[in-house]
Amino acid sequence: MQKFLFDDKDAFVAKLNELVKSGVPAQRIQIATPVPVHEAMQILSVPVSPLKFFTFTGALTGFCAGFALTIYTVQSWPLITSGKTLISLPPFTIIAFELTILFGALASLLGFLHLSRMPAIKDVLAPEDVGNSYAIYVKESGA
Repeated sequence: MQKFLFDDKDAFVAKLNELVKSGVPAQRIQIATPVPVHEAMQILSVPVSPLKFFTFTGALTGFCAGFALTIYTVQSWPLITSGKTLISLPPFTIIAFELTILFGALASLLGFLHLSRMPAIKDVLAPEDVGNSYAIYVKESGA
């Protein structure tokens, strides 16, 4: 495995661009940076995470469950107060909002755990390996 260390972000991006243009497949390149480098993500063509679909689905489920829960509760145990209608949406919106946030957060957590398959221990880099440097690791073609 080849290792390239840089203290400068611009030199790091230039070397990464050079490696990709020289024909090294992006699947063989692993990077470690102290801060997110969006240029590196564009050079390596990292796909967008599908996590947002988990969050949206959970939030939509929570929204529907919030209204379903409150409407079902009012119809099963009616409490008529001063002639008001049983199904009144403004107070039910609070429960729907809370369940939207709760289900969205839980779906995000479960989606994250599903999408982030745990790597092999030998592939995990210790933070002291690179410190505040920008690192490029190129795996051998047979590995």
